Amino acid sequence: MTTPSPDALDASDPPTSGDRDAVDPPTPDDASDPLDDFADLLRDGGDANVHRTPPVRDPARRRRAWRALIAVCVVIVVIAGLVGGYVAWALNAPLPAPVGTTRELPPPTAGATALALPTDGAYAISVAGGADYLGEAASGIWQAGAQDEVRSIASITKLITALVVLDRHPLADASDPGPTLTFDAADHKLYDKYYVMDATIAEMPTGTTMSLHDALATMLIPSASNYAEAVAEWAFGSTGGFASAARRWLAANGLTQTTIVEPTGIDPRNTSTALDMIALGRLAAANPAIVAITGTGQATFDGPGTIVNTNRMLRTHGITGLKTGTLDEAGSNLLYTATLDVGIGEPLSVVGVLLGATSSASVDAGVGGLLDSIVRGFRDVEVARAGTVLGHYATVWGDEVELVVGETATLHVWSDTPIAATTDIREPTRWTDGEQIGTVTLTAGPQSVTVPVVVRGSITEPDSRWRLEHPAELVG
Repeated sequence: MTTPSPDALDASDPPTSGDRDAVDPPTPDDASDPLDDFADLLRDGGDANVHRTPPVRDPARRRRAWRALIAVCVVIVVIAGLVGGYVAWALNAPLPAPVGTTRELPPPTAGATALALPTDGAYAISVAGGADYLGEAASGIWQAGAQDEVRSIASITKLITALVVLDRHPLADASDPGPTLTFDAADHKLYDKYYVMDATIAEMPTGTTMSLHDALATMLIPSASNYAEAVAEWAFGSTGGFASAARRWLAANGLTQTTIVEPTGIDPRNTSTALDMIALGRLAAANPAIVAITGTGQATFDGPGTIVNTNRMLRTHGITGLKTGTLDEAGSNLLYTATLDVGIGEPLSVVGVLLGATSSASVDAGVGGLLDSIVRGFRDVEVARAGTVLGHYATVWGDEVELVVGETATLHVWSDTPIAATTDIREPTRWTDGEQIGTVTLTAGPQSVTVPVVVRGSITEPDSRWRLEHPAELVG
């Protein structure tokens, strides 16, 4: 049998099943489908290297692949939407408000001033003009010691003599000279009388004429006893007549604890109490002529010549006038008025007395020390200090501020006058350094001062990173 040559084979004849190397050319329907590949990837767990035989087209399989692809895309879109939505929410969510606390400014306290009260003799003091600080009672008897003890008043008697005489022969004002007195030989003899008694005296030549004003001045300024008797006899005819008039005048003015037996004070039976002396001082301080005379340090008149006030405390410690009195057996006395400028507007008007001190030096120390301690008791007290913390606010993202007193302030107070503090604080709105968010008003007596309460520090919004990383804090 003859074997045909290869070239003799008809190229169009299909290969037999025995021809292993023969491959049918792919047809369009047999081309790889992306969906089928995707389905195969899903089936094979995504391993593209798995060897597979060419798939046979399956419509159901293609539908499943499409659905899987759509599901994946939906998941991706949903995730992207969720992420985008979260970012948008986190970047625009309202922030939690700062949280904090505030407190009121505690009322400050001023330490009590220890008054230097006299320790020698009986004393009393009355103060007008400081009721808002010292209390209404201060204008009565503010401070006193042994105030009801009866003591010799010595030459303070001459102040009573002057007031009793002026009650009979009043002067219109401090410049009114009043009637004229002429001193005769009997009056001149009074100089020798009181000289022998070792009392204070002033020249009184026979025939000398003097106005009532100047005669009273010579009686009161150097405390001349001979002038006291001469004026009393001129006004009432005799010392007895004067004594009777004095008793009536004392009773009319409520000085029931005071006894006057003669016009000079040389007699220790002229007595009174510290309480009555305060009343006497007020009566004297209401008489313009007495105020002017007892406030004069030195004067010169025809007859007595130059006279000097025995009140050596005049114009010291605020003392403005009135009368000294000294007896060896009864001690040293001073009835005084004083004007104290303590920085509260109108000065304080003081009437005080010290009776029966052991010496004039003790009077000086007792009276001067008391008046000085009153002045010291009025002082400026710091009631608010800038920077005092009254509150604190903080945010969840770490910013914080303090609420602080914005200014330092003082009040003028007396001793331990109660100081009230009223705090009014509202929550900040801008949360910026220096923002005023309230006030504190402090009051002591009639005075008050208001200071601001401000923000120290600032609160700003957190950055985007903090917002994205702290959703729980944003939710609150």
